[in-house]
Amino acid sequence: MIQRQETLVLSPYLELYNLVVPKNNMLRQINELVDFSFVYEELKENYCLYNGRNAIDPIRMFKYLLLKTIFQLSDEDIVERSKYDMSFKYFLGMAPEDPVVDSSSLTKFRKLRLKNLNLLDLLIQKTVEIALEKGIIQSQAIIVDSTHTKARYNQRSPREILQDRSRKLRKAVYKADESLKDQLPTKNTNDVLEDEIAYCQGLIGVIEAKGGICALPKIKEPLNLLKETITDDLEHLRISEDQDAMVGHKSANSSFFGYKTHIAMTEERMITAAVVTTGEKNDGKSKERYKIEARNSELKHRHGYDVASSSGLVGMELQGAIAIFTVNLKRILKLMK
Repeated sequence: MIQRQETLVLSPYLELYNLVVPKNNMLRQINELVDFSFVYEELKENYCLYNGRNAIDPIRMFKYLLLKTIFQLSDEDIVERSKYDMSFKYFLGMAPEDPVVDSSSLTKFRKLRLKNLNLLDLLIQKTVEIALEKGIIQSQAIIVDSTHTKARYNQRSPREILQDRSRKLRKAVYKADESLKDQLPTKNTNDVLEDEIAYCQGLIGVIEAKGGICALPKIKEPLNLLKETITDDLEHLRISEDQDAMVGHKSANSSFFGYKTHIAMTEERMITAAVVTTGEKNDGKSKERYKIEARNSELKHRHGYDVASSSGLVGMELQGAIAIFTVNLKRILKLMK
């Protein structure tokens, strides 16, 4: 059952936020800039309004996804950081002592609560409304171009992806403690995907059983990435490589396998429209390419838009919606200074 987010609960520790989350903190500024109540109206059709247990607040869940995009972290790492980062808890509308969600809830939220939504148009429209309200958009000209995103599984098989990620995890473990090499499970040597998945699950189990070593960042990050690949994309792994992705061309001599996002942008570098397509679609022609290239670079290098975070066109549209929402909000904050 959906419930509206309450104001911060009464807590003797709320004053901590005024001490440790300064007014120029980006997350505080976003909270003050955006009225996130629109999330309720857009998501209510995907919740039961009257029966069942109370669902985790949808605004909080949406903000978790926003944090994930801003800081380029896995579900598990974003939840872990929200346990101790006071700016995260403040942004999420939590009291300092409140418990965080289980990372598996984020997967369910993406798959069950965000389905059948035109989130890309919705979030762009929201940022454009804010920009107009703040008097930021003054120009009439629109710059049109596209940016490419490589498919998560590229043109390698799902088994090869799992092999690559388990290899990186083993390498990190060996560097930390070479004595563990003999304790890890024997690598899978056949071409059966289910056997490769089983091997990866066994590898994860052995490493997690070692306790303290999992806390090392150089092990924790590849470990969480491998876990998320298995749990979040298990059905995609069993289907095959990304079936929506297509071969496209960046130039006459350069190609890629994935998707294109066709972007319209004002001279103030606010993205006002975007369409996600498969990679073979033609590019738009930009007259002020340096401006849109700067925005494309930010999307890719700061917010993970160079590689798809999941399989399929629907997942790519969700990734684009959150990433563009993020860069537009950051641009508004910069132009307001």
